[in-house]
Amino acid sequence: MQEKLTLRLLPSQASSHEAFTEHIAKTTGKKVSEITGYHILKKSIDARGKIIWINHTVHVFINEPFHKRTLQNFDFQNVGGAAKKVIIIGGGPAGIFAALQLIELGIKPIILERGKEVRARRRDLAVLNKEGLINTESNYCFGEGGAGTYSDGKLYTRSNKRGDINRILNLFVHFGAEENILYEAHPHIGTNKLPAIITAMRKRIMDCGGEFHFEKKITDFTVEKNKIKLVKTADGEIFPGDAFILATGHSARDIFKLLHQKNIEIIAKGFALGVRIEHPQELINSIQYGGSINKEGLLPPASYSFVERVEGRGVFSFCMCPGGIIAPAATNENELVVNGWSPSKRNNPYANSGMVVQVEKEDVAKYYSDKKNKHHDFKSPLLMMYFQKEVEEKSFLAGGGKFVAPAQRMVDFTEEKFSRSLPGCSYLPGIQSALLNEALPPFINDRLQIALRSFGKKMPAKNKFSNYFTNEAVLVATESRTSSPVRIPRDEKRLHHPSIINLFPCGEGAGYAGGIVSAAMDGERVAQAIDI
Repeated sequence: MQEKLTLRLLPSQASSHEAFTEHIAKTTGKKVSEITGYHILKKSIDARGKIIWINHTVHVFINEPFHKRTLQNFDFQNVGGAAKKVIIIGGGPAGIFAALQLIELGIKPIILERGKEVRARRRDLAVLNKEGLINTESNYCFGEGGAGTYSDGKLYTRSNKRGDINRILNLFVHFGAEENILYEAHPHIGTNKLPAIITAMRKRIMDCGGEFHFEKKITDFTVEKNKIKLVKTADGEIFPGDAFILATGHSARDIFKLLHQKNIEIIAKGFALGVRIEHPQELINSIQYGGSINKEGLLPPASYSFVERVEGRGVFSFCMCPGGIIAPAATNENELVVNGWSPSKRNNPYANSGMVVQVEKEDVAKYYSDKKNKHHDFKSPLLMMYFQKEVEEKSFLAGGGKFVAPAQRMVDFTEEKFSRSLPGCSYLPGIQSALLNEALPPFINDRLQIALRSFGKKMPAKNKFSNYFTNEAVLVATESRTSSPVRIPRDEKRLHHPSIINLFPCGEGAGYAGGIVSAAMDGERVAQAIDI
C-alpha cells in the first residue's frame, strides 16, 4: 500500500528519521514496523508563529517493498555526425540547457563561450578578490556556467509557465546535484558544488558530439537575406551555422552595441538598482526564528524577502544569501558591481541580500534632464545600459579603486551620516566608509531610505537582538546587474528575432529570464522552436 500524506512537524521531529517515521505511523494508524519507507515530495518552513513548523508532503510505503525515487530519464543522442548544427553564443544556463535539448532533438550544438572553463576561471576570481585586478573576459559574470556558477546556484523561480521546472531540477540531479532540490521550497545547490555539475554537463555535451569552445568572444557576424551566415571571434576564427542562439547574459554590453551598430532592433529595458545589505546571520536567525530555537542547528540559516512600493516604484530584496558572501561582480575596470553567493552549507557568519529599486526609462530621462545632461539620446536602446554603467563608475570612484567598495551603516545611510567605523564584512576586496548618496542617483537613494525604515517595522527585534533596521547592518554599493538593461525582441510564437529569422535571443541577456532555472527553461524553449 502507498499513501500520500501532509505532515506538520517540529524541527526536532523533522531532523530525526525515527521521529519522522513514528509521526507517519501515528498519522496512518499503522505500526512503525509497517512503514517500509517514504519519499519527501515537498518541504517548507513555517516560521510565522511562536512555534516553528516544518511542513512536508510525503509518499509513504506501507507493508510493501520500498522503492527508490524514480528520476527522469533523458535521451541524449550522438550528434557528432548530424547534418544540422546550431551555434550557441554563451555558455551560461540558457546556452547549456539549450545545447542539451538540441542533443535530445538530434541537432549538433556548438557553444562559443567568451570566458574560461570553471577551474581556470576560479583562479581569475581569486586574483580579483585578493589583488583587485580584473580579467574582463573571465570573472563572476563571464566564463563557463555564466553568472550563475559563482553566484550561488539558487534554483527558486516563479516562472512556472515558461517551461517544465521539474525537468530542469531533474537534469541538475542527473548531473550530480543532491535530490533535495526536487522537494525543497527554495532549492539551492551552493557555489562550492555547482562548478562540478556544470563541468559534467559540458562533458556530456562533448561526449555526444557537441562542441564547447572557450575564449571565443564574438566580434562580428555576417547577415544575408535576413539570416546570419556565420559569426567571427576575436581571434579571427569563423563559425558558420544553420541557426544561432544568442545567450550571452545580462552583462555582454559589447553584444548590445554590436547589434545596435548593425541596425538590428534592440529595446531599452527597465531593470533594478541599489545596494547589497549585510547583517550578522545570528541577528537574522533571531528575528525570524526567535530566541535560542536554532542553537542545535535544527533549522537552516534564516532568510527574508521584502517588497514595498515607494513613490510609484517597487523596492525589493533580491538574491538573498543566508550564510553568504558578497562578491565583486564587475566585468570592466573602473566599474564597481557587487553580488552575493552562499556555499551549500550556508555556514558563513553573515547574511546578505540585494536591496534594489525598480528603474524605468522615464526615471532615467528625468534624472539626466534634471542634471541638464544633453549627452544622452533618450530614445536610444542603449540608454539604460549607459545609465547602469555610469552608476557603477561612480561607485568605483567612491570606493577609491581596486574594487574596494563604498559602504555605510544602515541607519547612517537613512540619516545621510558618514559612518566613522564599519562592521565586519564578507566582501574580500574590502569596504570603506562613504556617503552612498554621492554614488546613487537621488531617485534610488531616497526610495531606499524610506523602504529600509519600513522593512525594520516588518522585522521587529526579538530578545536582546536589534531589528532589521540597525547600524549592525552595512550597505555596500552597487547592486546593479539584477537583469539586462536591454531587451532583444523576438517573434512570440517562433521565438526568432523579428528581422533575423535564424537568430534566437534567449535567457537573461535578451530580457527573457531572471535566474538559473528561468534561463535554463528559456534555453530549452528556444531550442525546441528551432526548425532547420
